[in-house]
Amino acid sequence: MPRTVWLLVGARAINRLGAFSLPFLTVLISTEFGASATTAGVLSAAFGLATIPSRLAGGRLAVRLGRRRTMVLGLTGCALAQLGIAAAGSLAAVALFAVLLGLAFELYEPPSQGMIADAVGPADRVRAYGLLNTALAIGGTGAGLIAAGLGRWDLRWLFVVDALTCLVCALVLQLVLPADHLRPKAPTTGPAGAGGQGGAASPWRDRALCAMFGAGTIFALVTMQIMIALPLSLDRRGLEPADAGLLFTTSAVTVVAAQPALRLRRLAELPDSAALALGYVLMAAGLAGYAVAHTLPAFTAATVLWSLGDVLLLGRALSVVAELAPPGATDRYLAAYGISWGIATVLAPVTSTQALEHAGVAVLWAATAGLCLALAAAQLLVVDTLIGRTRRSRAPGTDRSPEATGQVSRT
Repeated sequence: MPRTVWLLVGARAINRLGAFSLPFLTVLISTEFGASATTAGVLSAAFGLATIPSRLAGGRLAVRLGRRRTMVLGLTGCALAQLGIAAAGSLAAVALFAVLLGLAFELYEPPSQGMIADAVGPADRVRAYGLLNTALAIGGTGAGLIAAGLGRWDLRWLFVVDALTCLVCALVLQLVLPADHLRPKAPTTGPAGAGGQGGAASPWRDRALCAMFGAGTIFALVTMQIMIALPLSLDRRGLEPADAGLLFTTSAVTVVAAQPALRLRRLAELPDSAALALGYVLMAAGLAGYAVAHTLPAFTAATVLWSLGDVLLLGRALSVVAELAPPGATDRYLAAYGISWGIATVLAPVTSTQALEHAGVAVLWAATAGLCLALAAAQLLVVDTLIGRTRRSRAPGTDRSPEATGQVSRT
């Protein structure tokens, strides 16, 4: 991997090491300010909503300000907002800084993902994004241990330490990444998707991207539901809810250990849609395991299964989106695709808790597994077709002009 990739991976690991405060935001709101669970949930949802324009702004700012400046701006903004939460003396102040945190939270992602896409060739993008996923997993494992220690002392210190890691990450990127060289503005006309509709300035007019976005939103919803519903499911099965931390650590270790498998010839040469479908099937198998599990070893085995699917999905999906983007539009395509996580952050607390309340553990996870199987089928039958059309429309020698397609008006 090029030096730029390793620098971004290392910086992301540092940042992720401190990203343990957000799960405790609702706890802080409830314990420090006596707010109800409903109020705490609404404020957390407000944070999730704010991440959607943040992701889109990250793609635009990467083009206008430069990638390094955008990443440093986002990390610095996160640090200031988290320090504001730590020092807040009222619920209104916490709400304000939570929204500001959401607005800065996703600025980092589009430029960093776009920089990786440009630093390596198409054949190496899956492995490069896999390394980024590995950094998140390693940092997440350490973050849980730090949170366990600081959280017993004072919840506000979680936000202080998280802010410090953001500032350290921003400083590292400012010092080691090459200076920004602004690229020419992407054209606003010309082919940009299946059927040649739209231009680089309008990723949403690319049918293949919209299909990937739809699948990505459901995948993100499944992932967020795991984060939220797994502790509650353990409790309902008579196990210790805190053991969810062990399961999340198991997932992180699996993601790290499975990275070399991405270099296996048979796996690396799988067509994109086949690899994505396989990932969804593995996730379905793991989540179906949750539906019938009643012991911690059974939950652990199921966690390993869906985590193997996660390894196949994250890097491959980002690689496909980066390939779909026309020249100069990589950041905006990745930004558009990435808002799926903001939508999932808002919806998952509602869908997971309501399903548990009205249907129970088995139905929740069986339905989620079925959703993953539906994603596998859709990937092979629908999404793959749209991706193929886009690739053919941009193949060298393909003329998409009105004259070539007979779409010229005659007088």
